[in-house]
Amino acid sequence: MKQRLQITRYQILLNILPILSIVLFAGLWILVSSGEGHIIPSPGEVYDRAVRLFEKPINHVSLGGHIWASMKRVLNGLVFACLTGIPLGLLMGWSKTANSLLKPLFDLIRPIPALAWIPLMTLWFGIGESSKIALIYLGTLMPVLVNTYAGVKMIPQLNIDVARVFGASQLQIVKDIVMPSALSAIMAGIKTAVGTGWIVVLAAEMISADTGLGFMIIRGSNVADLALVIFAMLIIGLVGAFLSVLLTFAERKLCSWKIEIK
Repeated sequence: MKQRLQITRYQILLNILPILSIVLFAGLWILVSSGEGHIIPSPGEVYDRAVRLFEKPINHVSLGGHIWASMKRVLNGLVFACLTGIPLGLLMGWSKTANSLLKPLFDLIRPIPALAWIPLMTLWFGIGESSKIALIYLGTLMPVLVNTYAGVKMIPQLNIDVARVFGASQLQIVKDIVMPSALSAIMAGIKTAVGTGWIVVLAAEMISADTGLGFMIIRGSNVADLALVIFAMLIIGLVGAFLSVLLTFAERKLCSWKIEIK
């Protein structure tokens, strides 16, 4: 009974801590933005700017339009990264020949930041949507590929040997053992790729775009509208948190055997 009570108290504490962290952040923000000559807009100033944004949209595009423009670019790049990164990661992790052939190439490309490709992407694809999606693809490919590869490599050899003893084909082993076992690592790679995708898309929108949250930030920066900059940053955080919740929910459904997923 005493142990159960301690567990209940601990669960209550875990539920309170997220709220407490947000309250502490808000309090620190209010403290920093108060007083004479403050350089950070207060929460009230950011709220007023958000109200004005709804009344007078930037570039005649609503806030939802700017959010969707950025999210669509991230999702398009991420989908292409998953379509190529997951199969390549599985192939490299499963086949020693493919690993010997492809791993040196990816080890060479992996340290190069996605933003370093901006001049080449602009030259090859112009300043339209294609170059932005290509940049996001390059930025999100490596997290997906590397985590998929690591997930395959972490599969116990005993599991594969047992399947072979029972006469399973290579395709059956990959489908019934390799893919389910590596799925958790793949989901972790996708989560990491989402964050990387937002970093890349914001940089791309700051360079050349007329819609998107990155465009809002650069517009606010150009006219010293820091309230707009902070509001766009808050929206990015909220959208990112929402995507993280969705991915965690998907991970729970796909990897239901992993009891440590909370």
